[in-house]
Amino acid sequence: MSYHTRFWTGGGYVYKLVLLSAIFNTVFTVTHYSIPEEMEEGSVVANLATDLGLDVRTLKGRKMRIDVVGNKKYLDINKETGELFILERIDREFLCPLKTCFLRLDATIENPIRMFNIEVEITDINDNAPHFRRGTMHLDISESSPIGERFSLNNAADPDVGSNSVKNYHLSSSEHFSIEIQTGRDGTKFADLVLKKALDREQQAVHNLILTAVDGGVPTRTGTASIIVRVLDVNDNAPSFDKDTYVVEVMENSPIGSLVIKLNATDLDEGSNSDIGYSYSLYTSERTQQVFNLNPDNGEIRVKEMINYEDFKLYEMEVIASDKGPNSLSGQCKLTIQVTDMNDNHPEISIKSFQSPIKENEPIDTVIAVVSVSDKDSGDNGVVDLHIPDNMPFKLRESSDNYYELVVSEPLDREKVPEYDITFTVTDRGSPPLSDNETMTLELLDVNDNVPQFPQSFYTIRVMENNAPGALLSSLTAFDPDLHENQYLVYFILEKEIANTSMSMLFSINPENGNLYALKTFDYEIEKDFLFHIEARDSGSPPLSSNVTVHIIIVDQNDNAPVIVSPWRAHGSVVEEKIPRSTDKGSLVAKVIALDTDSVHNSRITYQFLQVTDATLFSLDQYNGEIRTMRMFSYRDPRHQRLVVVAKDNGQPAMSATVTIKLSTVETAVKAYSDMTEVPLAYDIFNDLNLYLVIGLGSVSFLLLITILVTIVLKCQKTKPSKAAPPCRNSVISERNSTIADSTLVSNDAYWYSLFLAETRKGKLVVRQPVPKGSRYIVSSIPRGTGLTDTSDSAASTLQASTTSSGSSA
Repeated sequence: MSYHTRFWTGGGYVYKLVLLSAIFNTVFTVTHYSIPEEMEEGSVVANLATDLGLDVRTLKGRKMRIDVVGNKKYLDINKETGELFILERIDREFLCPLKTCFLRLDATIENPIRMFNIEVEITDINDNAPHFRRGTMHLDISESSPIGERFSLNNAADPDVGSNSVKNYHLSSSEHFSIEIQTGRDGTKFADLVLKKALDREQQAVHNLILTAVDGGVPTRTGTASIIVRVLDVNDNAPSFDKDTYVVEVMENSPIGSLVIKLNATDLDEGSNSDIGYSYSLYTSERTQQVFNLNPDNGEIRVKEMINYEDFKLYEMEVIASDKGPNSLSGQCKLTIQVTDMNDNHPEISIKSFQSPIKENEPIDTVIAVVSVSDKDSGDNGVVDLHIPDNMPFKLRESSDNYYELVVSEPLDREKVPEYDITFTVTDRGSPPLSDNETMTLELLDVNDNVPQFPQSFYTIRVMENNAPGALLSSLTAFDPDLHENQYLVYFILEKEIANTSMSMLFSINPENGNLYALKTFDYEIEKDFLFHIEARDSGSPPLSSNVTVHIIIVDQNDNAPVIVSPWRAHGSVVEEKIPRSTDKGSLVAKVIALDTDSVHNSRITYQFLQVTDATLFSLDQYNGEIRTMRMFSYRDPRHQRLVVVAKDNGQPAMSATVTIKLSTVETAVKAYSDMTEVPLAYDIFNDLNLYLVIGLGSVSFLLLITILVTIVLKCQKTKPSKAAPPCRNSVISERNSTIADSTLVSNDAYWYSLFLAETRKGKLVVRQPVPKGSRYIVSSIPRGTGLTDTSDSAASTLQASTTSSGSSA
């Protein structure tokens, strides 16, 4: 016996089934519950103790428990309250994905033992969205498929059941496709793709669609998949050209292989349906096919034979383009080729006359050549122009049709450009223009139009004195840019006399190469410089010449030793002087004066003691040669003092002269002669004021004396040339014609008592001396300096002393 009851517990419907067993006197009760899946853990399903009629207070003592059915324990009982609750979240699709889902539990209680069967039904909720097994579906459909053709699609799956499963499909917007939904025997929904408009691959080769599956749950859930429809090509398009008719021009004489035109046909199909081949139609003449070649693969038409405008001016052809589909389709076009006349004749140039060589001084507008030009073409191709390079001193002048004259347009200069390569270029006006050229060489003859040119306008040549005669001084070479005899130069020294001496007697120049030589040995003390001109003359007709100034400077050598002129003494003799023994300290004892006829640098004299008896008694000024006492004489000093003074010049190597002075001390001063022409002056005459007076008087006297001597010499030379040798430098010549060597001044008489010489800054010496009765002396000034500014251009003066006695010669 059993009974079944149904009631709501809040968590679902609970069904109670009571079974009575008479055999064991045990009551088996089956309790049924229904709950949705995915309930939260701890959710109460029902109060099991109440439903089973058990006392809640005894549950714990009677050890009520729920036995696990299966691998997991999803439900359990609260022994305190008797409530059946969710122990773990339940997923219906996991437990039983394809059928109705029940959980069966056994509840046991002791004292007495009783067992209860519990059945829990898990109901479905819409917790899963539909999904497709493949997210993208690919379909290949021929563009020739008929309208209404159906194409199966993969269906969507939904693990939910009942109303929560897939109920419908939707297709994205498309003008070519739609879907129809089919229901299987098990209620599964399927979708078919239906073609509702004809496809055209050339318009749209691929269609992208979206298929959406929708379930019946609340709220609904959806799943999508992409449908890519690739339209398969069908040879339904014929090839077509860009134009129906083409007109092109080709130049005659175009090279074989030249491209005339490339025809391009297109086919909207693909694959072999779009591969195109080109060919001539039957309407194309054989001559045209012989002249032009058609490439069957790319449609290029090239020149096959030489094209002559005079043979054919126009070619017409028809070209067919065919595809390579199963059912070949074709298109055609017409092509007209017009032959263009070509400028294929070169212009010609002819030199009728040409004059070469010509003189470089030809006048402007002189005709040099006559040229004619021609061209066999016609029109612009036969019109020609003639020209020459722009950078030439010539121009073309048209004399008549196609005749031109070449004339001189600028002055010619052979020295700049000795010859011209004149290129005549004739060009027609065709397109492209053709040209021809002819080159002629024009030579220029030299004219003597350039004067010789020296590298310098002024030459300064330094010559060391004592040079060897015939020594080369310099090479004065001029240049003449002319040619041949106009270039050959001859050199001359322009005559000029200096002191009755011609330059040609002093110098010589090689007329061929301009080498300048010295004909004599020069002495700086006599000649210091020369200034003259050298002329270079060419051999042209008429000859041209130019000259250059040459300045010869004689350079001094230290070839003259100093000459001691004071104190005066005979050759090799000792000068004796007497001085009072009472002479004070610093008194002038003697003055040594030496002369050197060399230049200023070499003639600078310094004095020093070579020997001295007592070095503490006398001092010597190294510059003016004054010997003075350094102290007063004592009774211990010897009466005779011997002084040897050396005078050195400043040359390299230095030259010198010596003088020996023997001083004797006396107790009384020496009396002066009363018959002297001038009152004797003590050495203190050389104080500053008196020195300036002496310089002024000496200069005036010297200039007057030189003037008188030069006048006398010139008159003597005009009346009777002197055959005697010139006197030696720095020598004293007496009336007895006695000559004494350098550095020695001679006294021929005992009348010389003393000679006082004073050197002025003008380089002159004033000689003062006693004149005995019956004697006569000529005293001349001796030039000291050697520069051009200090002396005249004449030779150095010679000190001459002549004595004349009434009774007999000295």
